[in-house]
Amino acid sequence: MSEKTTTRGRPRSFDRTAALDAATRVFWQKGYTAASMNDLCEAMGIGSPSLYAAFGSKEQLYAEALRHYGERGAPQLFEALESAPTAKLGIEAFLRFAARVLACPDNPAGCMVVLSSVASEGVTSLAEMVVQARKTSLKLLEARLQRGIKEGDLPKGTNVKALARFYVTVHQGMSIQARDGTSTKDLDAIATTAMQAWPVG
Repeated sequence: MSEKTTTRGRPRSFDRTAALDAATRVFWQKGYTAASMNDLCEAMGIGSPSLYAAFGSKEQLYAEALRHYGERGAPQLFEALESAPTAKLGIEAFLRFAARVLACPDNPAGCMVVLSSVASEGVTSLAEMVVQARKTSLKLLEARLQRGIKEGDLPKGTNVKALARFYVTVHQGMSIQARDGTSTKDLDAIATTAMQAWPVG
């Protein structure tokens, strides 16, 4: 079957999940605006008609890529946070796990959600998705800290919102550092330093 006869839809060999994974990596590395349709089609191994038939538009593809990224990485990150026996160990596990994955040579460096700049690129619907994803991280850290107070391993007077925001900010900074080439070892050292700010009482 020639390329011309497949332009109405997807090629018979089309693997949607593999194509979405490839698109996610392009957006992760380049961002929404800098990722061209040629970049996406080349990485996904399909023509633009097939891309539009499968995903609707570049904007819709990015939205799916954000969800795909979250589904593949977030569960392990937040499992590290939740499964630790204390809030302190949970936050530390969260940061140390991030240090490993943010600089993993098998993937683009940094966090796709943290590094996304769609909010400043005028794509309102996508900007809201990114903001909500960032807020989810903050809420999960707040919940783990609240649990720590309830279980007695964090002082009762702790400003949970401020502490959660501090560690989210550390994570976001680690993501930017990773994109700039910082190694896992050096990111892990940032985690060690950040844990020195843990409230004592």
